[in-house]
Amino acid sequence: MAPKIVLTADRPTGHLHLGHYIGSLKNRVDLQESYNCFVMIADIQALSDNFDNPEKVRDNVTEVCKDYLSVGIDPEKSTILIQSLIPELFELTTYFLNLVSVSRLERNPTVKAELMQKSFADSIPAGFLTYPASQAADITAFKAELVPVGEDQLPHLELTNEIVRKFNRTYKTNSLHECQAILGKVKRLIGIDGKAKASKSLNNAIFLSDSSDVLKQKIYSMYTDPDHIKVSDPGKVEGNVVFAYLDAFYDDKSELESLKKQYQHGGLGDMVLKSLLNDTLQKLLKPIREKRESISDAEVMDILINGSKRAREIAKQTISEVRNAIGLTY
Repeated sequence: MAPKIVLTADRPTGHLHLGHYIGSLKNRVDLQESYNCFVMIADIQALSDNFDNPEKVRDNVTEVCKDYLSVGIDPEKSTILIQSLIPELFELTTYFLNLVSVSRLERNPTVKAELMQKSFADSIPAGFLTYPASQAADITAFKAELVPVGEDQLPHLELTNEIVRKFNRTYKTNSLHECQAILGKVKRLIGIDGKAKASKSLNNAIFLSDSSDVLKQKIYSMYTDPDHIKVSDPGKVEGNVVFAYLDAFYDDKSELESLKKQYQHGGLGDMVLKSLLNDTLQKLLKPIREKRESISDAEVMDILINGSKRAREIAKQTISEVRNAIGLTY
């Protein structure tokens, strides 16, 4: 029995960070051992809100791929591809846009939240509003059965399955198949400023490519408890960024619970905790950073071109089936 197909993707709008690592990248390294994984760099989707800055998108395609390779995503086990090199995705998106209404796209809670963040007002780019249909095309073109997502992405998969059902019903076929979500088990990593999730756009993240010095600087500037002025003062664990990162990355959970109790009681300084976190993350990121620095741009592009060629062969087969179902067989 052939392994199930998994599709994951990232927008190339900046280097990937620890939130990506613990939320998805680490899981992808495990998934590639048991599944047929496609890892897509979604450059066209990134252009939907960066259309006036294509250099940002283009330059980060190779950077994101370097991040993939540095954490252990293996091009011999996972197919790494560039979205724009698969024109069949855009043909399939066009067919799907006939099957979904503007009002349905506007009701998507994830899109609504993103529109508020982007502050487009009355000038919403059509490409941004319709990108969930493009995601549906990405998923179905490669016949992905499983899609790892966070809870905020579930509305996109719901829409994908709605489109699949409507396509099969309208054209009396079963050529397209619904997908299932693989929900992440890890909570979103908070930003180092303590005010929001770690984000490329907010520049409040620790990036996989950060140097040792930059990493240390970011850790020692982390938000803790503003009322914990003296070492002897009782401190708060909730909302404390250092503890949030220790929860995510420090392996000795028993010791960490003891540190939390000591901090809450009083007698444990912030610098001790930050030093512990610095040691922990330096140990984690050093081999990733060294691996990343050993990868050339030429090597990356060779991997991306070859992966995209393999992926396109599958997308071509899907489009052939879709055209046959619609009747576009001239």
